[in-house]
Amino acid sequence: MQSKSHLLLLDALRGVAALIVLYYHCFECFGYEVAEGSGLFTQHCDHGYLAVDFFFLLSGFVIAYAYDDRKSMGFGSFAKRRLIRLHPMVIAGAVIGLVTFLIDGGTSWEGVVASPANLTLAFVLSLLMLPVYPGWGADVRGNGEMFPLNGPQWSLFFEYIGNVIYALLLRRLPTKILAVIVAASGVLLGTHVLQGGYLGEGWSFIGNGFCWGLLRMLFPYSLGMLLCRIYMKKRAAKPFDKKYFIPVFVACSAALIALLPMPFVGSPDKPWMNGLYILFLTMIVFPAIIWAAASAGAGESKFCSFIGELSYPLYIVHYPLMYMFYRYHGFPNVTCTMADVWPMAVATFLGSIVLAVIFLYAYDKPVRRWLSR
Repeated sequence: MQSKSHLLLLDALRGVAALIVLYYHCFECFGYEVAEGSGLFTQHCDHGYLAVDFFFLLSGFVIAYAYDDRKSMGFGSFAKRRLIRLHPMVIAGAVIGLVTFLIDGGTSWEGVVASPANLTLAFVLSLLMLPVYPGWGADVRGNGEMFPLNGPQWSLFFEYIGNVIYALLLRRLPTKILAVIVAASGVLLGTHVLQGGYLGEGWSFIGNGFCWGLLRMLFPYSLGMLLCRIYMKKRAAKPFDKKYFIPVFVACSAALIALLPMPFVGSPDKPWMNGLYILFLTMIVFPAIIWAAASAGAGESKFCSFIGELSYPLYIVHYPLMYMFYRYHGFPNVTCTMADVWPMAVATFLGSIVLAVIFLYAYDKPVRRWLSR
């Protein structure tokens, strides 16, 4: 069988995006409202949350690259492969979330102590990748998160849904039909973003959070698939010369680092201006970055390999530490600024990376090897 080359730069850029998410979350509790009642707020690294949309796009591309031509693979085999890849760290994230919650006193943001039964339920649901509905007893933090012990798990929940939709439907569709799905979901999502000037939804069932989270996954995921199919026809056989591998990585990383921290564009009374910027990133810049990185071919770099492997554990383990960081500064009633607490922010940032490295080599890789055998 002819094996496909491993597109290392895609992994490496996932690592860059994960570091941007970590940086973004360090500032998250210091956000301030742009205008009273607007529902919009700005902060340092204001568009850092769009790294999640980059993850969805990247996942769609990588899944299509790996599995589109495996027509004989059944749903069971596909599901086992994806669970082996993703779920060990889901379990680790739930455990870390439980431990840090207990260290913080086992209370909601408003100081209500979680009962052992509710905390156990929240932990079990997190282990099983099942979300919590706002107001349930298992909503132990009290702010409506789908996964109150490890908030970013919401995006994995939707990625699991995307994997199921891919295995049962999307991979069987002709490219023209896939393009229609991309166009339709893009129009719906674009209209919503232009109206509200924001895309940081999907982490809760509050309002129409589930619907927008599902659409937020479906558009970039299916776009990534479509991009991969075009890539396999147009570019896969003639990648860039290997001498461009590192320059492409540097250029793509620089684009992410420069564009995601951009401040809120325009003003709250003109949300469409920030909406245009969001659509510019998600519909033009991100696909261009994925295309360029895939076209760089199968180069080699120990650094790219390392940050690529680290990206998923880092995304999973960092937020429970952020909860402790936020709690220490009195969230949701934070009166200090990042300038007042930057040493602790740096410690949390670096501590998250160290914890991710430990879990990568001492747990994730050994467990996945064992499960694969």
